[in-house]
Parts: sequence; C-alpha cells; structure tokens
Amino acid sequence: MTNKVVVLGSLNVDTTLHIVQMPKPGETISASSKTNSAGGKGANQAVAAVRSGAETSFIGQVGDDDLGSFMVDALSGNKIDTKEIDKISEEGTGSAVILLDKNGQNCIMVYGGANQAIKPSKIDKAEELIASADILIAQFETPQDVTLHAFEIAKEHGVTTILNPAPATKIIDGLLAVTDLIVPNETESATLTDIPVTDVDSMDKNATRFAEMGIDNLIITVGDRGAYYHTKDDSGFVKAFKVKAVDTTAAGDTFIGAFSSQINKDLSNIEQALIYAQKASSITVQRAGALPSIPTSKEIDAEYK
Repeated sequence: MTNKVVVLGSLNVDTTLHIVQMPKPGETISASSKTNSAGGKGANQAVAAVRSGAETSFIGQVGDDDLGSFMVDALSGNKIDTKEIDKISEEGTGSAVILLDKNGQNCIMVYGGANQAIKPSKIDKAEELIASADILIAQFETPQDVTLHAFEIAKEHGVTTILNPAPATKIIDGLLAVTDLIVPNETESATLTDIPVTDVDSMDKNATRFAEMGIDNLIITVGDRGAYYHTKDDSGFVKAFKVKAVDTTAAGDTFIGAFSSQINKDLSNIEQALIYAQKASSITVQRAGALPSIPTSKEIDAEYK
C-alpha cells in the first residue's frame, strides 16, 4: 500500500555558509564556501516522503519572485503535487541562513516571509486534497491557527495528523486535541514540557506530561542516539544507525517524511516505521545540503540490505 501524504508547511531557500567553528558573540569569521539549495521543514519532509514512495502533495505559499519559482520547481521536479502552493506579492519567499561547522553541526536562522502569511482560508481551498490523504503533516514554520484548521478538517475525514512542533513554541488551544502524533526532538520536547530529556526515564516523564496536555502518541528524536516512542499501547526506544555525520541539516525532516511513508493510519507499525526512518536519516547526515541529501527508498534498501 502506498500512503497518500499531504504536507502543510514551509518553503525556504537555504544558504549554507561552511565554517570551521561557530562564531562567538561579536566575533567575525570567514566562511570557506557557500551553497544554496531548496529547503524549509515542510519541503524537506515532503521530499523525504515522496522519495520513500508516498504519493505526496503540498499546501503552502511562496513569494511572487524568482526564489518562489525555484522552490515550486524543486518540489514538482521531485514529483510532488504543487497545485496548492500559492504565490503572493505581499511577502517574499521564505529563506534560511545555515552556519555549518567542520563537525557537521549547524545553526539556522529563518526568515518566514510568505510561509508566515498563510491564512486559514487557504485551507478551505485545499479541503478536498486533505480529505483524500492518509497522513497530514505540519510544523511550526507556518501559523498554528492554519494548522489547527487543517487538522480539524483532517479529523472530519479520518486523516491521521502528525505535528512536528519545530521551532518549539507554546501550542495554541485545541491543536493537540486534533493531533494524532507529535514528533519533537529532545530540545523541543523539553521546551514544551519543562522536563529535560536525558534518558528513557525522563522521556517517559515527557510522555506523561504530553498525555496531560492532551496527546498520547509521541516520538522524541534524540539525534545520533535514536528515537523514543510512546503510544497508549506501547513504548520503546529505537537506536540510531552509527555513521559519520557530514551535515545534520534536514536529518529530522528526513526522519518524519520517511516515517510518514511507512506508518499505518492507526500507528500499529510504529516501531517498524521508526526503524525505516532511522535508516533514511542516517544516510541524510552523511551528505551535504537539505533536499539534495535526502535518500530514495532504493538507496535506503541498498544501504541496509
């Protein structure tokens, strides 16, 4: 079975500056090189989903500019349905500047632009597309009230909703009630629950806190250690595959997109989908850039026979 995945999210053109080490406050440093690529959490997740075999569509917004055309072409070139990506003249296309050090760690600054200008009325136009999906994914690089409206429509049509609360910020009332699965990383989880993530016991406590907030199904990604999962029926920890990281940009997005391509609507195969997602993200971190680093299902199968 092929999942039909719809991503509501951000479209950013990424500029990556390659540096030896992160600058200190007030310090001026030189970059050894600069690269530009298509990115944004939404775009990354959509590309990861489609490259792992999901029938993927996108709901989003870009500026009426060259960068906007570049982003739409990047997605359509990956066989993603872009009919629900609008161009607006009021805001420019989203962009991000990424500082990438020699150890593969990054620091990212994002300009939301057109991503942050999406209105709930945009979702009404896309209701038929949402209703046709198996999985709907959203992040926090677009307005939460838009995500709430999209998730409400999704639930009316039996669509499974996945929320990636990144960058972490206070979650608006009602959103978790229409979210089936929340997927923060360890920092985002701690920000939302006020409980530091250090070990499995602390992850259990995070899960308890999220349940108190109104959501039982949780995945916490913890970088090169792996991923923790908790549902009403089960919990556990899936270790990451050990590789040498070159660039961690888009690793978490690859994880979520690849996961969405494999997960059953009732989350019944969550551990198997997590293992697949870990394989995908382990390949991503061994490559440079955002979209260019995301593997196909064939590459994942070849790497992990």
